[in-house]
Amino acid sequence: MYSAFEGFDESDLIGTIASIKSEIDKLPQRYSDLWDIFKSVKHSYDEEAYEVLLADDELREEFYGRLSEYSKTLAIAFSSDHFLFETNDKTLFRYKADLRKFYLLKASVKLRYAEAIDYRDYEPRIKKLLDTHIQANEVIQLNEPVNIFDDKMFNQVKEEQGVYQTKKPTASKADTIAHATKKVITEKMGEDPAFYEKFSKLIQQAIEDFRAKRISDLDYLEKVVNIRDKVVGKVHDDVPEKLTGNEDAMAYYGVLKPFFERAGTETQPLQDESDLESIAADTAIAIHSILKAHQKVHFWYDDDAQKQTVNEIDDYLYDELKAGKGIELSLDQMDDIIEKALQVAKHRSYK
Repeated sequence: MYSAFEGFDESDLIGTIASIKSEIDKLPQRYSDLWDIFKSVKHSYDEEAYEVLLADDELREEFYGRLSEYSKTLAIAFSSDHFLFETNDKTLFRYKADLRKFYLLKASVKLRYAEAIDYRDYEPRIKKLLDTHIQANEVIQLNEPVNIFDDKMFNQVKEEQGVYQTKKPTASKADTIAHATKKVITEKMGEDPAFYEKFSKLIQQAIEDFRAKRISDLDYLEKVVNIRDKVVGKVHDDVPEKLTGNEDAMAYYGVLKPFFERAGTETQPLQDESDLESIAADTAIAIHSILKAHQKVHFWYDDDAQKQTVNEIDDYLYDELKAGKGIELSLDQMDDIIEKALQVAKHRSYK
């Protein structure tokens, strides 16, 4: 046994073996550090207050870190017969009950704030600790992350019981929907930047208004449900009628419109908003038609096909807009339009 360490420098062995006692001695402090996060919560059984407090990303990460340290130290403690014999039953029960409490809290806030599941959370030694020492009197079902496109699952979020086996408060339901919607918006932003950017701002504003107590729980829920419905239904309520039914052209229109708002014409700015929207819509349809005409398998790996497409869009912008309608677009602006349109097209081709 001793000869196993021959040939190693002393510095190589630091931390290889640790005293169980020295680790157990850290348990009270790590338990205290964990609870210290929630010192501002007035009532220790107010689970909703815990979840609302953990809305802050940095504080939530700090909670996860302290919970991990506490659970590892507790696992070491429970492996020691001396610790189990010397510690009174009331303290043991408190350590075990609070571990379970905080793991349920972690599961709940991960769902509420639409975080990805980290399977390291379920490493075998923690599972063994919970299975061996923590008694559960009922089955706890941890739901999968909410899919806002699944109407059945979405309705369950508003109606089902949560991980605490009590009816989820209105604010908790709203947060779950809001953060699940935010996650989808982030993932799909490239497919239609103008559309998703608009709803990204709306959902963030709703979250901030609720946090600042400018709106009630019910108003918050109504706002985020309405935003979710528009995101899922791809409700474009600010595009010209001629784009109806053409989602690809709508996405290009959202990219184009800001350029036309800044450009104007050689003789005067585009004062008539309907003219601006009509020209931008026609251009979006034209760009969509050009891209569709050159659509082919492995288009995004074919440099020649992409160059042809770029040239045709460039010709349209110069001949139809600059020369034909007197729209003042610089060469840099044209290049920018083409680049953004191709980025949208690429994202949409892989959606």
